Amino acid sequence: MRKAPGRHYRQGLSLIELTALFPDEGSAERWFGEVRWPEGRSCPHCNSKRTVDVKNRKPMPYRCKDCRKFFSVRTGSVLERSHIPLQKWAIALYLCATNLKGVSSMKLHRDLGISQKSAWFMAHRIREAFIEEGSLFEGPVEVDECYLGGKERNKHRDKRHNGGRGPSGKAPVVGAKDRNTNNVQAEVVAHTDRATLQGFIKQTVKAGSTVYTDDAKVYETMVDFEHGSVKHSVGEYVRGQAHTNGVESFWAMLKRGYYGTYHKMSVKHLQRYVTEFAGRNNIRNLDTIDQMGDLVAGMLGRRLMYRQLIK
Repeated sequence: MRKAPGRHYRQGLSLIELTALFPDEGSAERWFGEVRWPEGRSCPHCNSKRTVDVKNRKPMPYRCKDCRKFFSVRTGSVLERSHIPLQKWAIALYLCATNLKGVSSMKLHRDLGISQKSAWFMAHRIREAFIEEGSLFEGPVEVDECYLGGKERNKHRDKRHNGGRGPSGKAPVVGAKDRNTNNVQAEVVAHTDRATLQGFIKQTVKAGSTVYTDDAKVYETMVDFEHGSVKHSVGEYVRGQAHTNGVESFWAMLKRGYYGTYHKMSVKHLQRYVTEFAGRNNIRNLDTIDQMGDLVAGMLGRRLMYRQLIK
């Protein structure tokens, strides 16, 4: 019997099922509430469970009987002060969680019927939910770097760096992939020198773990780790357990999103996009509805103002 394609063990969610799950604003609000307060509604201001419904829902649908403050499912999250209906937010979460190469603001603008400006802000708010504060990788861990940016020959003459071929004019990104969990952490860096890359490894990987890299000199003389490498410079890509194929597959997905979906990621916001791709990779094994719930949980306790993005 042939194996089903892709992650067949996951419970997906079709567009028909999505529209049935969120047919109106009320159903979306109930879902957000259930995900946010699985043990019953509590006040986001003081954590009290003594809350009541506000009959006319003004200024907000709920009120705390202890601190006497009003609140909603949006309060204390990146959704706060957003005027976009929760039904559209739920659909946006679905699109951002299930499209492995990302979703452009133009697509959100068309699919949700909102302005491109609002869609761009919405996408960046959702990227805040992908930020993770996980534990150190225990390994084996693959570490590699890639470079993102346009080709020099395609740039206007005034914007060329004239540094020759290769990574000239591109932004370096270093990443690590844990083979045990398949989780990824990636960070935009200013330099790819020994101190920067080995510093990233120390803050990402547990001491004593095995780390696999290519044969770049910056990875030589690593301390606190078991180190194995392959010599890409002579065409060697696998030697026993030593290879970086896993993290390179993550780079391939990131670059497909760069060139195929966004066409450009500004250096200013590049870390946000990298965080999104790493976060989406790390929840790929969850059922689709659980992926969406994970994003809702990641939104709590965070705020992102429009002025922060454009300053």
